[in-house]
Amino acid sequence: MTETYGAEIAVVTVTYSPGETMDRFLDTLEKATTRPVHVILADNGSTDGAPEAAAEARANVELVRTGGNLGYGGGANRGVAALDSSYGWVVISNPDVEWEPGSLDELIAAADRWPRGGAFGPLITEPSGAVYPSAREVPSLGKGIGHGVLGKVWPGNPWTRAYKQSASDVRERVAGWLSGSCFLIRREAFDSVDGFDSRYFMYFEDVDLGERLGRAGWQNVYVPSAKVMHVQGVSTAKASSKMLAAHHESAYRFIADRHQGALWAPVRAVIKAGLALRLKLETR
Repeated sequence: MTETYGAEIAVVTVTYSPGETMDRFLDTLEKATTRPVHVILADNGSTDGAPEAAAEARANVELVRTGGNLGYGGGANRGVAALDSSYGWVVISNPDVEWEPGSLDELIAAADRWPRGGAFGPLITEPSGAVYPSAREVPSLGKGIGHGVLGKVWPGNPWTRAYKQSASDVRERVAGWLSGSCFLIRREAFDSVDGFDSRYFMYFEDVDLGERLGRAGWQNVYVPSAKVMHVQGVSTAKASSKMLAAHHESAYRFIADRHQGALWAPVRAVIKAGLALRLKLETR
């Protein structure tokens, strides 16, 4: 039986020693919407005290301990599971995001224009002001290999340009997937695909979610009239080599899941070897 959800909005942010970005996230969120918002801090094992301080100081903030470092998708799933059925809309976001005034209301308004929209992503800028390509195509095998092999040495190659189309194609439109750093999702859509695949510890969990939403009949909608800034890397900077390894592992999982069986075994073997070589070159 399908559960019926209400119209309340919750924000789930996965925390792992977020530091001073926690307060900036919550302060700017207050101006992002005129609606009441309940915030879940799905904490993956912070040691800096920032999530505890935020939950103690703010009435609308609840700390949910995940019980360990479950990764981004696993932590987000645990946060969403803590919400009752009155919450029909959920924002999933990194805590190092800063909201522009009215940006969450812009995302909610877009839902009226896109009745089959399952997820809605804002325009994301970097601290420099550059537009981050946050609404991309689902990478096909060919484009994925082209981008993966040439992206670093030839950033303007056609495969990378197509994959990162939202850096230049800044208009409201349907995308293959939206950056997991910040998006709004219908609870019904999230539950219809069983949320994030928690096998992805970090990276590609958003690509996987967007592709599965599309297969389930939902649209991933890019809404550049809503704007946020993403500081990026606050929690992962201390473990960059581990994060690179996690990125390559997730890339292989995404490709392998979609090319199963004996026929694809040689292709999987070549891709696995290529990713291992790329990781070795990047971490030497």
